[in-house]
Amino acid sequence: MCRNIKTLFNFEPPATELEIRDASLQFVRKLSGFSVPSRVNEAAFNQAVEEVAATARKLMASLVTHAEPRNREVEALKAKARSAQRFGSEA
Repeated sequence: MCRNIKTLFNFEPPATELEIRDASLQFVRKLSGFSVPSRVNEAAFNQAVEEVAATARKLMASLVTHAEPRNREVEALKAKARSAQRFGSEA
């Protein structure tokens, strides 16, 4: 369920609102155990997603690094290489 939570800090271009919201949604899903909440729990679930997203935005805005920003395409290629090494390459 949490495999879609990716590192969002120190990328060029910076993480989008959609990426932050998607990571927040996955986090709340993991904590709650719900992929889709019931109507009774929907308001609390959605509020939690918004609060986690707001906290994530604050966190990323306050973090400091001296490292060069990472490139999304390069990081994706590295992840594919790790996956191919772990699971074997596709034929």
